[in-house]
Amino acid sequence: MELLKRITIDPQVSHGKPVIRGLRYPVESILEYLAGGDAIEDILAEFKDLERDDILACITYAATAIKTKSILIADIVA
Repeated sequence: MELLKRITIDPQVSHGKPVIRGLRYPVESILEYLAGGDAIEDILAEFKDLERDDILACITYAATAIKTKSILIADIVA
């Protein structure tokens, strides 16, 4: 849970979406890079101010969100 401290939510930053350390990198965008096949190393090479733990924090945040919300995948892919 220590990783989750890297994720911040502020209504004044990125419209209140979860971001990494207030840096305006939305968690959503990092997860999309990973889902698209980018490796953690690829993301770190592209965004020099991010750290490996930032990427792991995004994954942890998503896993925690899934545990607390029910999502119907059939509705998304239909």
